[in-house]
Amino acid sequence: MQTLHYRTTDYFPESWWRRKKGILEEVFRRAEPFRLQVIYTQIDRDEQQRPRFRDFRFQAGPDVYSYPASTVKLPAAILALEKLRDLDIPGLDMHTAMFINPLAGINTGVHRDVTASRGLACISHYIKKIFLISDNDAYNRLYEFIGQEAFNRRLWENGYTDVQIRHRLGLPLHEAANRHTNAMKFKRGNQVIYEQPAACSTLAFAPRHDLAGKAWRTHKGTVERAPMDFSIRNRLPLASLHEIMRSIFFPEAVTNQQRYRLTDGDYSFLYRCMSQYPTASEDPVYDHQQYHQAYCKFLLYGGSQQAVIPPEIRIFNKPGWAYGFLTDTAYIADFGNNIEFLLSATVHVNHDGILGDDQRAFEEIGKPFLQALGELIYTIELERPKPIIPDLSRFQP
Repeated sequence: MQTLHYRTTDYFPESWWRRKKGILEEVFRRAEPFRLQVIYTQIDRDEQQRPRFRDFRFQAGPDVYSYPASTVKLPAAILALEKLRDLDIPGLDMHTAMFINPLAGINTGVHRDVTASRGLACISHYIKKIFLISDNDAYNRLYEFIGQEAFNRRLWENGYTDVQIRHRLGLPLHEAANRHTNAMKFKRGNQVIYEQPAACSTLAFAPRHDLAGKAWRTHKGTVERAPMDFSIRNRLPLASLHEIMRSIFFPEAVTNQQRYRLTDGDYSFLYRCMSQYPTASEDPVYDHQQYHQAYCKFLLYGGSQQAVIPPEIRIFNKPGWAYGFLTDTAYIADFGNNIEFLLSATVHVNHDGILGDDQRAFEEIGKPFLQALGELIYTIELERPKPIIPDLSRFQP
């Protein structure tokens, strides 16, 4: 269908976009330089509460590269839990204390975690930190636990063949260094429950040529006056990210190939972590001025420090922001109005400046845009008739 003012979209009805104004209008009017992609899924239930989906997409194809930033932490959390299930070792679970050996020239080891109430690292604590404040080190430790090759092969098995998870986050490491993962052991008291040796991935990745920006700032602070080459960086297309969200919130409604080997307890833990606010966390505990309620809630609330999210609205999401790319993927439920929907979007807000100097563009363009987009879709959901009232009790705290 042809939308008002813009090139052909996949399915978005033109009437929706007549409502857009302000930052929404500006970004959609210049959708190509902003590398804008949006996926919205309407969810209806039948008499047995089985979900039925209708997807609406705007430019969400595989040809336009978007750096996924911290959104790769979502599959990391899922696959770490799945690996624990696959290992099936008595005494080994997400709460078992883990100790990680250092890798010379790559990264440090872990023998304690001062952010944890008991002072020890574990898979569950890293997953909490990933969703509460998008902690990079927490992701890196899950990456090391899963292993680069297993991480990618499992996602490829799920059908996400365009995905490439190639590196840690927040560490200026060469490609070869990110193939190496640390030795580690899991212990209960003095008893070693599981020991994992250091490894080196030999996985071959399909070649790519992904460029963005006109200049970029290196980790040493110098500026390179050329497009930034993302060809050996992580790749997680928005369509794949959206499908991963669908598969963990509606595992019964996706194919066996897309489903993860998780228990009901694993899903409940993920839901709790994905929707909790830093201000509500007691382990770990964060500074509420820096890590406020909406710190990681961009769709609908724009990450605003002043936002007050009503208790009847629960946002399960994972955002990512780096090098001018801002992405958020969310399942949003309103228990008061019986609303549920999936919404994912990515926008490149710093296409004219220096990649790496992005904070102002995130605050002035990216976050307000995602907030306005979430508000538009939420309004559409409020107005949309639902023949069957959804039972959302599975997602309530």
